Amino acid sequence: MTEMTTTIIIGLLIPLLGTMLGSAFVFIMKDEMSARLQKSLLGFASGVMVAASVWSLLIPAMEMKADSGAWSVVPAALGFMMGIGFLLLIDELTPHLHIGTDKPEGIRSHLSKTAMLALAVTIHNLPEGMAVGVVFAGAENGASHISLAGAISVSLGIAIQNIPEGAIISMPMRAAGNSRWKSFMLGSLSGVVEPIGAIAVLLLASLIMPALPYMLAFAAGAMFYVVVEELIPEASSGQHSNLSTIGFAIGFVLMMVLDVVMG
Repeated sequence: MTEMTTTIIIGLLIPLLGTMLGSAFVFIMKDEMSARLQKSLLGFASGVMVAASVWSLLIPAMEMKADSGAWSVVPAALGFMMGIGFLLLIDELTPHLHIGTDKPEGIRSHLSKTAMLALAVTIHNLPEGMAVGVVFAGAENGASHISLAGAISVSLGIAIQNIPEGAIISMPMRAAGNSRWKSFMLGSLSGVVEPIGAIAVLLLASLIMPALPYMLAFAAGAMFYVVVEELIPEASSGQHSNLSTIGFAIGFVLMMVLDVVMG
């Protein structure tokens, strides 16, 4: 096994480890997460995802087509809108339940509340896995403007974002009456889709390389959809929305610095 292969495998697993670490909060915290902490974590996760989308996905997508002049923005723009549309379709078709609401979204189903909460996080983890897969595919194939260190920074950033996300899904499950171990397992399993999505992209690397700028922007659009459709509304509703704003700023700056240092 080459050093590159080993690094890629580790990079694909790092986000899942972040989800598992966050899910483990059920063992050290009370049954319910405070509103202040939840708002802060939602804002933080939003900031990390927006910064990762801009610095690690959209900007490289445009830089790859810099020789096209004013047209360099076209692949990024089209890919971004396709990513938004893809997540919109997934959201409409998949039965799921957002945290803090009792009204399911997607097609009608007889799934339990716990299952639909898990599905809400799982389907929104897909674009994060795709983002990791596409940057590692670019780094592995020697794409310009994407380094292996830069790919690792994306993986680390998403792992950091997954820590609060894992806690936000496992803690309500514990509060709903599930055991700590079951809550931990369900929260952790919601992150399994990320390495699966990343591996699927890597397996198709030879096919997607000509369209890499579109794929980078596609992942960015999908991640933006999650932020705008779910994270920000949940973070800004009710009291303590100022904490989510502070969390957003911290997450955004942290990811921006991480990308520059490792890129």
